[in-house]
Amino acid sequence: MRPVRALCGAARHEWGPLLRTVRGMLAVARLRAIPMTVAAVCLTALLQVVQNQSWGFGVVHGLGAVRAEDPLWAALLRTPLSLFVPALDLPVWGALVQILMVFGTAEICLGRWRTLLIAYVATLAGTLYARIGVALGPDVLFGLPVSDARVVDTGPSAAVVGLAVYVCYVYRARFTGALVIAAMVVEVVLKNNLAGKEHLVAIGAILVLCVRTTRRHQRQVQVLRPGSGTRSGAPPIRS
Repeated sequence: MRPVRALCGAARHEWGPLLRTVRGMLAVARLRAIPMTVAAVCLTALLQVVQNQSWGFGVVHGLGAVRAEDPLWAALLRTPLSLFVPALDLPVWGALVQILMVFGTAEICLGRWRTLLIAYVATLAGTLYARIGVALGPDVLFGLPVSDARVVDTGPSAAVVGLAVYVCYVYRARFTGALVIAAMVVEVVLKNNLAGKEHLVAIGAILVLCVRTTRRHQRQVQVLRPGSGTRSGAPPIRS
């Protein structure tokens, strides 16, 4: 019984604050707590239906398909929609579940705009890495073969991985965050494809955001701490 109790205690410590936040918001507002996530799920499902039509494939990929060989301006314009275009080689239900679970959790815990910002930072980091990696070539560390320049880069996976790591960092679910990172490393070792490498780059970009967030919080604490001085340079007032 002791190992079971220890395991349950570790699980409560790891996921307790996160689960309480999500469960509390959903109990009060239900789907109204995640309007952006619901819209993202609906948009992804719609794009999946359209791109499977003979008339819609060219339209969807003209607006949301990103390749490293495309001009940079075109890739940047297509990146926002590319996040919601399901990859053709993966089941669409996987993308919908990822968006619903991870985007929904992030929207509740981080807020709508912060969630979108982190999602696009992760996606854009992976997209830019593909261009840099192809330019470096396969003979350089972190370089990519020329064939990867023609790979269609769509889907929410990089954003999902980035959001998962950031939420774990904010709520101090360190073991879960480390597990996500380890899974992405294993993916690269086993498959060694463009998507896996983009996931690692996305994680790196989000970890940089985490460090900046921590440093900004520490500076704010130092400013607000009694006796630490004031922004005007005047000595603190003592009662």
